Parts: sequence; structure tokens; C-alpha cells
Amino acid sequence: MKKIDFNDLILFQNDDYLVINKPPYLSTLDDRHERQNILHLAKEHTPDAQVCHRLDKETSGCLVIAKNPDAYRNIAIQFEHRKVNKIYHAVAQGIHDYDNKLVDRNLVATNKGVAKISLKGKPATTYFTTLKTYAKHSLIECKPVSGRLHQIRVHLAYLDAPICGDEMYGGKPLYLSELKRKFNLKKGTEESPIMQRVSLHAYSVSFEGMDERPITVTAPYPKDFAVLVKQLEKSN
Repeated sequence: MKKIDFNDLILFQNDDYLVINKPPYLSTLDDRHERQNILHLAKEHTPDAQVCHRLDKETSGCLVIAKNPDAYRNIAIQFEHRKVNKIYHAVAQGIHDYDNKLVDRNLVATNKGVAKISLKGKPATTYFTTLKTYAKHSLIECKPVSGRLHQIRVHLAYLDAPICGDEMYGGKPLYLSELKRKFNLKKGTEESPIMQRVSLHAYSVSFEGMDERPITVTAPYPKDFAVLVKQLEKSN
């Protein structure tokens, strides 16, 4: 991955916080296999920077970074009391009509980094609302109350609405040939999925600043997610 200009990622900034639009394929914290990660880039920008929560490596979107210890402590308390509101957008398989549908299923993380529904797991709740339906897919708004590993992905799979490209939890890659009637692939070439990753984007985040004023930030879709939604619109 080429060197990323951290300034290009910034969506919001004040004396205490940064909110960035995290690109896909970039780890939030240290990854031995990568030369750069969000924490490293943030510390180059602001030496006291601390990442306030995590996004999966493949997931794009809103990520909050504290510029100083007091700001970190302030938002950590909000996370603890579940006062930070996060909204994700996901493209799921199938046509689903959700109106603030609650999934309340405990999750446990295995040693292999896979999450499973289990009575012995930690409490996990997510609300789902359908934003738009297409021929065979749905664009879904996801509001996690808790923040467990792969929570949205597992809860959507539980609803039999796995996220496109999420093969770990039953989702299949989505190809243009499935959407375009007159699709011709060049001889000798293999078709690639429209999106090479899990179709999940952290769309917005809301929390209180140090002055107790609300801060809400929205992250535009990255190119691959925008292209996928555009193709779904065309095929509708």
C-alpha cells in the first residue's frame, strides 16, 4: 500500500479530537505485516494521539482519535455508558424489510478471531433498518449498541442476511455479471467481485466533546462501496 497522507483522511478536527474516514485494508492498530497503520499515522500528526475504538481492517469509515489523554478519557467513559452512537451501512444478500429490528444475541470470540453466537458469550445488541432494496440485495443501516468483535456481521448472518463478500459468515462475493444482463467477459480473463472486501462501511459517529456539545460526523462512501451501490441502483 502506498504511503497515505493522513490529512486527506480527516473529516473533523478540533483541539481534542480527530475523526477520520479510515480507508479499507488499513489496520487500526499495529500490524507486524504492514509498514503503516492508523495509530502510527495519527501519532505522526499528533504525538499524543490515541485511537478511541477499532474498525476491522477491511471496514472503511468513521474512526475517532483523541488528541490528548483527557479527551481519550472523556470518550472512553461515553463508550462505557454506551453514549457513543455509531451507524454502519451494509450491503446484504436477499431482500429484507427491517424497521429498527433488534438482534439481541450474545457473542463469543474464538482464538481464531471468529465470533459466534453463544449463551456463554458477552451481551451484544444491534438494531437494523432497511434503507433500500434491490433485485436480490438490501442496503441496511446497522446501529450497534455494544461493540463486540464482528458483531454486525454475525448478527446479519443470524438474520439470514449475510453481508456481501463476507465469506467468513456466509456472505458471497457479488459480481457484475449477476447484475448486468448483457455482461461480456474478455476471453481468458477471470471476473473479479465488484467489491474485494466485506461490504461494510462505518457511515457516521456521534459523541460529546469536552464541552459537552454534540459532535456528529458522516463519512462518504469510499470508491468501491459507492460503485457497488451505483451498480445495484442501475440493476433495479
